[in-house]
Amino acid sequence: MAEKKAEDQKLIEGQTASPDKGEKMSIYEYEQKYVKQQNVRGAKIFLRVIAAIIGVFLFVLLLLVALRVYEINQYAGYATGAACLIAYIFIFVVPLVKIMRAPYFLTNINAQTASKAQRHNKKVRRDIADKMINFSSKVEGAGWYDSELIGKLAIARNTGDDEALKVALTALYKGSVKKSAKSLIMKSSLRSAMYSALSQSEKIDAALIIAVNTQLIRDLVFLYGFRPSDIRLAKIFMGVIRNSMIALGLGGLNVGNAVVKTMGDAVKGIPILGNLISTIVDSSVQGLANGTLTALIGFQTIRYLNTEYNLQNILDGIDVSETSEELQETCSEIETQLKKKKKLAPAV
Repeated sequence: MAEKKAEDQKLIEGQTASPDKGEKMSIYEYEQKYVKQQNVRGAKIFLRVIAAIIGVFLFVLLLLVALRVYEINQYAGYATGAACLIAYIFIFVVPLVKIMRAPYFLTNINAQTASKAQRHNKKVRRDIADKMINFSSKVEGAGWYDSELIGKLAIARNTGDDEALKVALTALYKGSVKKSAKSLIMKSSLRSAMYSALSQSEKIDAALIIAVNTQLIRDLVFLYGFRPSDIRLAKIFMGVIRNSMIALGLGGLNVGNAVVKTMGDAVKGIPILGNLISTIVDSSVQGLANGTLTALIGFQTIRYLNTEYNLQNILDGIDVSETSEELQETCSEIETQLKKKKKLAPAV
């Protein structure tokens, strides 16, 4: 796991040798270095199962909240149930659909599928450029993308210059997109911390974690213009489940009491400060923990996005035409050998 993270970090920082640096890699070298055995269909099924688990878990949490209100007041319970259903659609279903429908790069390929992957990835890059240009022209003051680089991106699209497009897109990901992604993560983490500190309910905390985390993933996918591959997206969703489960159990961990004691011992010489800490820590520790968990999801998402963008960048510079030529040569050699054996075979 540590080696994999180190490799991902090298790709993100652009330290891995790539065609742009003059070190051409063959498809076989790429396959040996970056490709892992993976069941594509199984990964898709796994992703959908994890997404379904999150959906069911969130639905149950909201249902329990509505039932609790129903026990207090029947009509209020009906109103809460309707509100929870509407919230479920808009805070989970809609963001999830947008995430799942986003394009993604093909990077876990072999020599036979490399050409198809290159064509697919080129189309994805063009679609990303179109989305960024369109967003920048329609939304003023968003500040997500560097305007100068967006201009270069627009020129590249108009002239059909894929190399210039790739250069501008790479510069965007290393600059303004990276900065905007960190800003989105910070805002979502603060929102998660604030909601959790105010709710004082484990069920609501767990539901909020799912909602905020899912919306953060959606925002990052929209910012970058593509989503992680199925298996990596499934890992991110598993993190969302983990975070919500932790939030559900935070109230029984007595974390707040431990922190109060530790900090109280440190400031026992300042009574006013000690009393203030005792008042706010119990409500803030849960928010701090949930905010940190949200940040982890955000940084995991951008790490996967950057890794796959760099991988497709490397793959794009690989000449895969040799594989088809080698196949033709092999077929010709087989045909020649068969003809020789046919001539040498005794007549019946």
